[in-house]
Amino acid sequence: TLCDYYTGVSWTGHNKKDHSKMYPRLQVLRERSVGMLTAVMCTRAELNVHFSTISHKSPKVFHGIWKYDQLALQPQTTEGDWWEARSINTGKKGYIPSNYVAPADSIQAEEWYFGKMGRKDAERLLLVPGNQRGTFLVRESETTKGAYSLSIRDWDDMKGDNVKHYKIRKLDNGGYYITTRAQFETLQKLVKHYTEHADGLCYRLTTVCPTVKPQTQGLAKDAWEIPRESLRLELKLGQGCFGEVWMGTWNGTTKVAIKTLKPGTMSPEAFLQEAQIMKKLRHDKLVPLYAVVSEEPIYIVTEYMGKGSLLDFLKEGEGKYLKLPQLVDMAAQIADGMAFIERMNYIHRDLRAANILVGDNLVCKIADFGLARLIEDNEYTARQGAKFPIKWTAPEAALYGRFTIKSDVWSFGILLTELVTKGRVPYPGMVNREVLEQVERGYRMPCPQGCPESLHEMMRLCWKKEPDERPTFEYIQSFLEDYFTATEPQYQPGDNL
Repeated sequence: TLCDYYTGVSWTGHNKKDHSKMYPRLQVLRERSVGMLTAVMCTRAELNVHFSTISHKSPKVFHGIWKYDQLALQPQTTEGDWWEARSINTGKKGYIPSNYVAPADSIQAEEWYFGKMGRKDAERLLLVPGNQRGTFLVRESETTKGAYSLSIRDWDDMKGDNVKHYKIRKLDNGGYYITTRAQFETLQKLVKHYTEHADGLCYRLTTVCPTVKPQTQGLAKDAWEIPRESLRLELKLGQGCFGEVWMGTWNGTTKVAIKTLKPGTMSPEAFLQEAQIMKKLRHDKLVPLYAVVSEEPIYIVTEYMGKGSLLDFLKEGEGKYLKLPQLVDMAAQIADGMAFIERMNYIHRDLRAANILVGDNLVCKIADFGLARLIEDNEYTARQGAKFPIKWTAPEAALYGRFTIKSDVWSFGILLTELVTKGRVPYPGMVNREVLEQVERGYRMPCPQGCPESLHEMMRLCWKKEPDERPTFEYIQSFLEDYFTATEPQYQPGDNL
């Protein structure tokens, strides 16, 4: 619920616990007589948000994208990621994520409007098991500025379940149409028309596509460096050379993942500096960094992904039974996230299946980007020590410390082998030193059993000796997203893939 995100930054006048040390900016608000702050009680009623204005003109009405209590926003706090809000029903105040509300009567407030979303992500959502034929969404057009796309789940004998996309064009007078013989004043009227009649579409619009709750920017307002006591470690999910990963709860309300680092793993000062960069890297294929405990032992608080690491998912989870189309789609999602890192001129440095997390409906997100650079352990910094992931590392990075986005591309090629072999360790039967020597001599892993040659060719492109000859992540993403239409149109499932 929405209050999960901002209960922790609120209090009542009767609460004896002093939150002002934890949240000093809220203390300033209290001193400015904003009034008694408390957690807003969430209901499933529709969220209506009003902007109060100092000039007392008619307030601008907002609706919630999610179904919660009615709230009113104060104008002085309507900038940034968290807005102060007041319940119309109860008068209580708290904070809400700004991406949970939209102006009333705008298309952003419509349940079926998904905003900026690519064709591939629309298909992933619509093809989730359980969605029926006619399930639909409207999104911004990727190719035509000012236009929209209508994406509909369909079925036929040849393709089975599939998605059809229709461009919604805008008239000079402001109307909308898919075909010129049926024109509408608003998008809402267009959608209503096609829910009543297919009228040339593949199928009548039946059900709005279930959506994914948007990420909030952080756990709550002013909750970045948080006290260790606000976290409860509940279930140990894994353990590595440098620490542990736990499922836990922040502030008694919000489920999170908590990575605990062994003291001495990295400098707290260097970590905090890098974390400031990491938290600004926002993309739906990157695990968002929510908060940190910056004193040793360092805690890193992120989104909780229910299916765990991709490596464990492939070896021991549902991933054991996946076929090539699902595996290629997961690879495309990872390439999407890495293409963003590429555009931001950032480097991951430790890209492998163990550092990819899996959520519901095979959603993949990249974790631990940038952290490898900060590790101070001698067995790691030697680059050929036991703790260093030699088998995933490009030779120029392993031998000379030249980490670039192109060394990440090499690692992605290794990750592709992990996907198609369901988590097998790369270079089976070879120890780290042998791998380094053989790769320097030109050895590359052969095509894994059941893997199409065209996919192995992409791996080999990622493993070009010269970094500049390796493809960009943008190219890899495009290749993988179109793989079964452009590269393997005659794909037939085999025993393993």
